[in-house]
Parts: sequence; C-alpha cells; structure tokens
Amino acid sequence: QLRFDTVTIVAGEAEFKATGRHIEFPGYFRAYVEGSDDPEAALESEEAALPQMATGDALACQEIEPLGHETKPPARYTEATLVRKLEAEGIGRPSTYASIIGTIQDRGYARKQGNQLIPTFTAMAVSKLLKEYFPQLVDLQFTAAMEQKLDDISNGTAERLPYLTGFYSGEEGLDQQVKVKEETIDPREACSLNIEGLTATVRVGKFGPFLERKEGEESVTASLPDDISPADLNNEIAEELIELKRRGPQALGMHPDDGVPIYSMVGPFGPYLQLGDVTDENPKPKRVSIPKTMDPLNVDLDTALKLLELPRRIGHHPEDNKVVNAGIGRFGPYVQHSGRYKSLDATDDVLTINMDRAVELLKQVKARGGATPLKELGEHPSEGGPVAVFEGRYGAYVKHGKLNATIPKDIEPTAITIEEALKLLEERAARTGKKGGKKATKKAAKKATKKKAAKKSTKKKAKKAADE
Repeated sequence: QLRFDTVTIVAGEAEFKATGRHIEFPGYFRAYVEGSDDPEAALESEEAALPQMATGDALACQEIEPLGHETKPPARYTEATLVRKLEAEGIGRPSTYASIIGTIQDRGYARKQGNQLIPTFTAMAVSKLLKEYFPQLVDLQFTAAMEQKLDDISNGTAERLPYLTGFYSGEEGLDQQVKVKEETIDPREACSLNIEGLTATVRVGKFGPFLERKEGEESVTASLPDDISPADLNNEIAEELIELKRRGPQALGMHPDDGVPIYSMVGPFGPYLQLGDVTDENPKPKRVSIPKTMDPLNVDLDTALKLLELPRRIGHHPEDNKVVNAGIGRFGPYVQHSGRYKSLDATDDVLTINMDRAVELLKQVKARGGATPLKELGEHPSEGGPVAVFEGRYGAYVKHGKLNATIPKDIEPTAITIEEALKLLEERAARTGKKGGKKATKKAAKKATKKKAAKKSTKKKAKKAADE
C-alpha cells in the first residue's frame, strides 16, 4: 500500500509541485527484494519521501533546472484509422466504409497526402454550416442511432417507408428543417472562415477557396492553391499570395529565342510561369509551376528560362545507360527514369540535382508493374519467360510468370541457382496445378484451333444445299 504526498510551493508568480511516495504496507514489494543482500535497504529505496514540511514554511532554492515540454498535435487520420474511429463511434458499417472514404475525397472534403487524409477549407465551411444550423444531423449519437435503425430495416425488424417518411417529411424532418433554415442562412457568412491569427478572411467560392482582405473601401482577393491545407495557412503565406495577386501578371523579360514575354502569374495551383500570351493561334502557352522552395517574388528571368526548359536531362543511369530526367509535374519536382518517378525532397533543387542524388532517390521506388527483383536467374529453359527472386511480405520467393514459390529459410535468396529455383517452381506447380510460363498459353491457343467450328458449320450448309 502506497501513500502519495503532494506539496505546492509558491514563489512570486511561479508555482512548483513536488510529489513523494511512502510505503505503508510493502505487499508484493517485499517479495521483490527478498533476494537482495539487504532487503530493508532495498525496500527503502523504493520510497521517495518528502522532507518534513508545514504550511507557510520558507524554503531555500538550491538549484533550478528549466525543462521544455511541447505537446504534439494528434496524428492525422489515414483511411485505416478513420475506419477504426467510425467503428468505435458506431457510424457506418463494413459495407459502407469504402463509400464513406470515397465520398469525402470525391466531394473535396479531404485530400490524400501520402497515407494521410488532409481536411480542406471546403470541409471546414461545410462542417461549420452543419454544426450551426443542423446540429442534430452531425451529432454522433444521432448518426449511430440512425445506423442501428437502418440495420433493423435490413434485418426485417423495422419498416422502411415509415422511418424514411418520418426522417424526411415529418414535422421535424429534413425537408422542413431545410425550408426553415435556408431563409436565415447568410450565404456569404456561411462560406467564410475566420482562422485565428490570420489577418485575411478565407472564403469558399464556386471555383475553390480564396483569401479576401479589406484595403480601405476595396477588397483584394487571391486564390488559395489546392496543396495548402487549413493547418498550414499563416500570415506569411497569405501576404505572399495577396501581394502576387495585387501585382498581377509580371513580365520578367523576353525569351531570347522565341521573342515572346515570360510572365510570373498565380493560379488555382499556386505561382507559375507562362511563356507568351494566350491567343487564338496559341490557346495553351507553355506553363511551369514555381517550386515551393523558390520565392515567386524573387524569380528572375534567368531562373525562369531554366524552369521553362524543364524537363532537363541529368544524364544516363549507370546501371542500364537509360536517360534520367528532372522536371516539375502536378505533384511538384521529380526525377524520372525508365517509367519510374520519384518526388524530390525539400532540400533538393530540380535545376541542380546530379546523377548520384537522382540514383539514390530512384532506388526508393518500385519498378513499374511490380517490385524490383533481388536477383535475375535467367530464362525458363522449357516455357520461356524470366525467372527471378523477389522479397515479399512473408519472405523471399522465386517467380516465373504468375507462379510463385517460397524459398526455404535455409537457402540464402541471393545465392539460389536457376536449377534450385526451377525445382521449387515445379513442386509448387504440382501442388497447385498452376503454370507460370508462356507454354500453357500456346497450348490453349492450339487447342482452340483444333475445334474447327467454322469448317463444321460450312459442311452442314453444303450438305443441306445439295439435298435441296
């Protein structure tokens, strides 16, 4: 049995707390210390008693050690953790989870960044509107009860039409609620978000979210790029976007070869460069996004020319001599090689990245169509097609076509020979009846040819004509 003592020490505006522990009855602690040389001393070491003190005592400070502590925000939901949360709240069912996850993304309430689901400004505006005007519809208990009622209908223990009629057409049904509330909802207020600490107002419009700030009697607006989430938006980003919009398209200079102007502009996906004007002859001039690592306000003509020349050839890959390129796509700067793409890290520069760094990044990517083999063993001697060693979720295996065979743990995967691999594949094929190579396909085609259905039909028609 333990007794915990806590004292509070006040020093001016600062407040300190100390906690002590005293063993009143040793219990299982006694069993823990019986094997020690001095059980009583070991038992006393489990205590952390406070010295004798009384209310009002003056204490002398011997040492102060400042310790910093920062709380971390909860991790963002992934599809898996969101499903677990829905299960815990009794919302949705296994048959509807995929639909829920798909709907919140299709309607623009969340976007995926890696495995994370990032809420959008649209989601915040919709959530704000529903909480303020239709709180019952977004109450978790109401939703869970509705799910249970739908289960009862599915099981045949409740009637469908009476429930749906009451939910939609009743005196407090959804239809009546909407008719009453829509007269009191201010559309401009409903689509506005006041984010703490932000000097501009975020609004959600027909073409997406944008910033609005009053400057005298006029308002300045600027589109918010899709890749900026509510949690990332701050005054620095807002000021930059508004300044870019206030300046409008900036002519950085003329292209030395084409003789057309190069503009720095801002669009729904953020700052970008445009080569030339939009005309009937050139309705879609070349454009390239300005990387996040660059300040759009400081991009000069030389930098713009280099960005417009992307993608650029870095060189030839040392392993297969195929070209490695660097460029900027929808998801930002990348390197590309033989159908594989890898986004650059924040510290990489798309204009200066070299071959060594590109190869390092590309090693992190699986080859198109599947994993990169650990070892190529060669062609199958009778059926054709490559035989290779792969690393899988449950260990190493050999693969030929669609046939996989696990490599025993006593065999080193990278040391296996083609003969050993063929034996494993043969044993696997005998157990499953599957074959992995091209030979089976040829047999099937040959067998189909033997039917000669068209020829048989022709003979019947000829005989019938002769009889007539």
